[in-house]
Amino acid sequence: MAEGTRAFWGQATPDGAALDIAYQIAPTREGPPAPRRGLPALKIFEHIRSPETPYYLGWLNYWSAAAARAIGFPDPARDTELLSRTQRTATGGWVVRLTDAPLDLDDPAHLDTLKRAYERFPEIGGRAAS
Repeated sequence: MAEGTRAFWGQATPDGAALDIAYQIAPTREGPPAPRRGLPALKIFEHIRSPETPYYLGWLNYWSAAAARAIGFPDPARDTELLSRTQRTATGGWVVRLTDAPLDLDDPAHLDTLKRAYERFPEIGGRAAS
């Protein structure tokens, strides 16, 4: 569907993990976002300079060819684990599954995988230095 609508990026995440991901972006009354579980704070979409840059990660991630270029994916030397759960699309995009089972942030291995993906792609969420 993402390619049919010419989307730059998209994601799908189980509800439980999606709430934690929302806390990465949602500002609090006191100011900036208050991410849970040690996840990084992300910029709101209006402050991300390029529409090709994904706003956040999910369990299943679609990155168009342009989005993949914007975040530097794939790098065969650094993305071996991700590439094992990745499919290339007909138009040169990628579908990247972070974990084999649906993302469950109560599972320490899943939380660690999500954190490592954010470390690998600082551009996601507008966190890279401009």
